[in-house]
Amino acid sequence: MAKYLISFPSAAMVVPDGELEAVGRDAHAVIEAAKAAGVHVFAGGIDDSVPPALVSEDGGVAQGGYPWAPALEGGFTVLELPSREEAIVWAARIAKACRCAQELRVFGVDPHS
Repeated sequence: MAKYLISFPSAAMVVPDGELEAVGRDAHAVIEAAKAAGVHVFAGGIDDSVPPALVSEDGGVAQGGYPWAPALEGGFTVLELPSREEAIVWAARIAKACRCAQELRVFGVDPHS
């Protein structure tokens, strides 16, 4: 089984007025279904109110992330699934709930983790 990252940037989620509550309800229902199916690992979003910190190898800390990289933000779900096909099905369920397309990636296996 592989772990799949299903995600979207905040700007992708354009919710019509009055639908935000329904989006939240629908998204939480998909996560509850993933938990019930035993495939849920983690879900959440980047807290935009807390700026990133760039920590160097000597322990130094600079405010902000890599200046050359796009900002990391949005919503994330990690599911453990037996196939890419099943991951696509779950990503489609999340896309429908969130009213926006989802990016799908597989985590590489680190045998030491």
